[in-house]
Amino acid sequence: MIAFLSGTIEYLAGDTAVIDVGGVGYEVNISADTAAGLSAVGTGNEVKLYTYTYMRDGQAALYGFLSRDDLALFKQLITVSGIGPKGGLSLLSVLSADDLRFAIVAGDARMIARAPGIGKKTAERLILDLRDKISSAYAPEEELPGAGLSGASPGSGDVKSGTGSSAGEDAVEALTALGYMRAEAVRAVKQCNEKEDVEKILREALRYLL
Repeated sequence: MIAFLSGTIEYLAGDTAVIDVGGVGYEVNISADTAAGLSAVGTGNEVKLYTYTYMRDGQAALYGFLSRDDLALFKQLITVSGIGPKGGLSLLSVLSADDLRFAIVAGDARMIARAPGIGKKTAERLILDLRDKISSAYAPEEELPGAGLSGASPGSGDVKSGTGSSAGEDAVEALTALGYMRAEAVRAVKQCNEKEDVEKILREALRYLL
């Protein structure tokens, strides 16, 4: 397995890059985000891509990313039934690794389904398969304003649960009713300094979203 490539950007076109490593050109499949990063570096310049080697029917394909974090999430994505390497790249082309993790933890299938080739059922399956794995690392930091208030148990208003009677959760529900995606709403509410008053949280969150 090729863990990474360190060489010169020889060629860039859409979702493909060719990296010259010691005179050997490696063709690498890349996401739109990675393509943008490589374009910023420019052809003829040095770059390091962290790679995943995909084997099928005796054929090998390389998938490359500018960060280990993106590669790690890509590997998680392709463990989900119905999501192959192309689907993984599609997801990471539409959403950053952080935003995609956030959408998974928030249970926001609508945001995930923005990716071409990823339908609602596949998005829901992705959430079901990966939510616990990802939230175990992220949930402690994702508590909403007002969590634990009004008799709610600790964590009842956090992103992992997605439900609860906290002021923060009530504000999230109000924002989703206005048409915002849940992950966007949760992120906005987390920016708020107000902790107890739903209306104040909502006003502050709307200023963040607008």
